[in-house]
Amino acid sequence: MESQPQITIPFNKPTFIGTEEAFVRDAFRRGQISGDGHYSKLCQDLLERELGVAKVLLTTSCTHALEMTALLLNLGPDDEVIVPSFTFVSTANAFAMRGARVVFADVRPDTLNLDESKLESLITDRTRAVVVVHYAGIGCEMDQINQVAERHGLLVVEDNAHGLFGTYRNRYLGSLGGLATLSFHETKNFNCGEGGALLINDTGFIERAEIIRDKGTNRSRFFRGEVDKYTWVDLGSSYPPSDVLAAILYSQLESRHRILEARRRVWHLYDDLLDDWARTSGVVVPRIPAHCEQSYHSYFLLLPTAADRHGLITHLMRHGIRGVFHYQPLHLSEMGQRYGGKAGDCPVTEDVSDRLVRLPFYNDLTEADQGHVVETVRDYKTS
Repeated sequence: MESQPQITIPFNKPTFIGTEEAFVRDAFRRGQISGDGHYSKLCQDLLERELGVAKVLLTTSCTHALEMTALLLNLGPDDEVIVPSFTFVSTANAFAMRGARVVFADVRPDTLNLDESKLESLITDRTRAVVVVHYAGIGCEMDQINQVAERHGLLVVEDNAHGLFGTYRNRYLGSLGGLATLSFHETKNFNCGEGGALLINDTGFIERAEIIRDKGTNRSRFFRGEVDKYTWVDLGSSYPPSDVLAAILYSQLESRHRILEARRRVWHLYDDLLDDWARTSGVVVPRIPAHCEQSYHSYFLLLPTAADRHGLITHLMRHGIRGVFHYQPLHLSEMGQRYGGKAGDCPVTEDVSDRLVRLPFYNDLTEADQGHVVETVRDYKTS
């Protein structure tokens, strides 16, 4: 049996700035490492201030933040939620867990974001919300999406796991829907290993979101002196992360400009050195709309065929490089088919998911290693 080549350039390495350990020691020194401690408040305040959102609540994951949005909507079996088929399972699962029917939307072939031109045809009298995903940190067409949602009285939820500090028409992603979520998983631009946040732009959700996040109790009001005791008042769970994780996260948010600049360098080097190869090889590279500033989350290639995608990934691996594909169409998954998903429902999703490759992308990817990736990609001949 042929041995697997050793991977010398991985797909991802978690970001580390260098101040994380000192901040964690300080969190221990302060004596509170449970949720909503000193560093949790610093993270939340920074995000509220920088993004211009009414309220930020740190969570243990983006998945949990999405689950909170489903609880806030009081969803049940008579309700429908529209989500893109080209996304991570959590985007759909959070709403399915509350009993809602998930309705799958196709994506645009350019940005791989929810196709706003197809949105209205999916809305019924049972639709409660539209969930958008800013794929690779490139903004969806939020003006049109919000206009459609407003006409039908729907909540827009931004799954902004990829897009922290990206913008759409000079407004930060995550500030454009009634609710939004963030991810701080180790694969994201800013990470604490595992973590997330719920962003609340519609202030009518704030008080209940605090209750849901704190096990269904009104403990937040008690700590503010608004009630003389707290009790169980609603459904909820325990969503705050440890302040140790928040300390790690704050060190990265504090260094956000340095992190974004490093990622900008990596993205543009790929784009500059692969553009001509892509054009002559029938490969599509990311194109960023002029009214969007991306978050530099990833760099992907759309190969001409599924066979080419497999061939490139194998070619990279032979040279010690880990390239990876991405989402499989949710509407064709075992669970997606339970909601009526079938082949042909989302043709763009079905097409691009077979052809997409993501290249190694992390902050300390050296120019030498990135040069090796580029040279290896350019050596690959598409069919």
